[in-house]
Amino acid sequence: MRRPLVVGNWKMNGSRESSRQLADAIVSGLPSGCQVEVGVCPSYVFIHLVADVLGNSGVLLGSQNVADQDSGAFTGEVSAPMLKEFGCRLAIVGHSERRQVYGESDDLIAGRYQKAIEHGVTPILCIGETLEEREAGDTFKVVDEQLQAVLAKAGIQSLDEAVIAYEPVWAIGTGRTATPGQAQEVHAHIRQQLAAQNPEVASRVRILYGGSVNADNASSLFAQADIDGGLIGGASLKADSFLAIIQAAMENS
Repeated sequence: MRRPLVVGNWKMNGSRESSRQLADAIVSGLPSGCQVEVGVCPSYVFIHLVADVLGNSGVLLGSQNVADQDSGAFTGEVSAPMLKEFGCRLAIVGHSERRQVYGESDDLIAGRYQKAIEHGVTPILCIGETLEEREAGDTFKVVDEQLQAVLAKAGIQSLDEAVIAYEPVWAIGTGRTATPGQAQEVHAHIRQQLAAQNPEVASRVRILYGGSVNADNASSLFAQADIDGGLIGGASLKADSFLAIIQAAMENS
């Protein structure tokens, strides 16, 4: 059985003090005997501060991206070995904001994913369509292309060390959310496409949903058969709402 995973993506938010306070509130507020795996991805500059707060709580530390190189003249990039030194276990790769705002290509994202795998950092591979692509009926085509670009480089077996997050671009930060049925349809399609290559890997890989998940809609989303948790944006910036989402994942596990 796949263990639910709920990860907070704090994006470019917070300060030294607010990041410490948020991490502390999450750690202290986790339900006893929590069966959900939980992670947080603060800004790079606050990773070391959050690492100190998380300690041995079991909450996983992650980054919001990872370089496609180990080291060298790559200004502004942060490598997987650097992240590991600070205890990062997760790295978001291919978030729609990286694809849409900063123009990251499928090939670059595949390189980032592969480097995370090589160094034992679990990539959370984000895939998803824009509103125009959905309205054109191209949702499955888009997610298939984004996924296959990574698997062509790293192989299907790499998903045993990775997580997928389906994040429809039109639902990220907009307040719009895919209905549970819409989300489940895409999650099921992704798993079916993977099963055509390797049924065992497809049955094991966790596929998260991301896109304006909040305390009110989390339970209905997590009740779907192929949704294994969430990659949470705005709702992860307040401990109460993030903890409520974790509780919803527990109740549906």
